[in-house]
Amino acid sequence: MDSKAQYNPRTVEEVFRDFKGRRAGLIKALTIDVEEFYNQCDPEKENLCLYGFPSEQWEVNLPAEEVPPELPEPVLGINFARDGMQEKDWLSLVAVHSDAWLLAIAFYFGARFGFDKADRKRLFNMINELPTIYEVVTGAAKKQVKEKSSVSNHSGSKSKSSSKTRAPESQARQTKALPLPSKDEDEDEDDDDLDDEDEEEHEETLCGACGENYGTDEFWICCDICEKWFHGKCVKITPARADHIKQYKCPSCSNKRARP
Repeated sequence: MDSKAQYNPRTVEEVFRDFKGRRAGLIKALTIDVEEFYNQCDPEKENLCLYGFPSEQWEVNLPAEEVPPELPEPVLGINFARDGMQEKDWLSLVAVHSDAWLLAIAFYFGARFGFDKADRKRLFNMINELPTIYEVVTGAAKKQVKEKSSVSNHSGSKSKSSSKTRAPESQARQTKALPLPSKDEDEDEDDDDLDDEDEEEHEETLCGACGENYGTDEFWICCDICEKWFHGKCVKITPARADHIKQYKCPSCSNKRARP
């Protein structure tokens, strides 16, 4: 598989880019492609590992044959635990091990290319700004955002669950530019404050597929089942297509079915 070709990032920025690519691939396996991932982890097969690649792809495969391997290896035998626990618990377990593997890869590069204390700290701080795979898979990242957001009752009426999609900021500004009935100056100031709070809440929202933050120039859509938000590009939904969807189900909810 081409995406498995190795390369050696040498700067903090290159190592972080490698980390983000592998992380995106792993999150995709555990959320968007969860059914395919589940089926590939057959307990009847040998020790299997979940790999993430810098190209944002993932693969379930046997561990490397060479000893020691070129890079740290993911945890062995994730397939053996698949049928012995609830699916969500198994996915959470794989997510935890995937987080540990990503850190091992990043700091392996850091050690190999002589990152000093300042570089290691900078790399960790960049990594720590992103939610862990475990937080994305379990929804803990979304819960943390809700707990951090202090939103008034008024802005609560404009909460994430009250609308299906979120348009790019340019569209939102056009909507706000429509003529409105005149108000007192104080009321205008109050509304501006509420809009700012609503925008701050949106900026902290995390995509259920890639785990990245909300961007004001991006189209988002909310799943009506799990209530997670997704970049339109991550789930291949355009604003035009969203207009014709009465109830949106994300790929994970659409693929879910009773397991034997």
